[in-house]
Amino acid sequence: MESVIQSVYEAHFGPFRFCPVCGKPLERKCLKVNEPARLVCTVCSFVLYQDPKLVACTILRKGGRIALLRRAIQPEKGKWVMPGGYVDRGEKAEAAAVRETLEECGLKSRIERLFGVYSYEGQPNVVLVFIASPVDGDFHPDDETSEVGWFSREEIPWGDLAFQSTVDALHDFFADRGTA
Repeated sequence: MESVIQSVYEAHFGPFRFCPVCGKPLERKCLKVNEPARLVCTVCSFVLYQDPKLVACTILRKGGRIALLRRAIQPEKGKWVMPGGYVDRGEKAEAAAVRETLEECGLKSRIERLFGVYSYEGQPNVVLVFIASPVDGDFHPDDETSEVGWFSREEIPWGDLAFQSTVDALHDFFADRGTA
């Protein structure tokens, strides 16, 4: 029973058990009515806010097709995604999308505009999706990618996409634009 409680705890609060200020145990505590429980130090009362993690992705367009990458790492290894990844603290989201696109598939890109924001209840990530165009580089797989490709709407492997945000963003993109 204790392992089930620990699993539920970690799903909602992460693996954090000790205060980053004084090292004493953390406990869940409701600090204000109508707010979720927070992790609070049992000794110094430090509140550990677990803020969402920002992800920046691109719908990279070229010649009526979009770029998709097959993941070479977990989670969702072997599934297809848009280029993207985590935004570093202090980094502009647009710059992160350009950086991640270059790191994952070798293409320098130009952001055209923010397309959409995707978040899901119980999930820590908030996904920003930008429309972008390639400007330079050699389209190839890199460390986190095993395969790259340009896909028309009809060619997208809809049943083999990683992450709900990928599915939702691509459905929204094609509904909004009609074509790539």
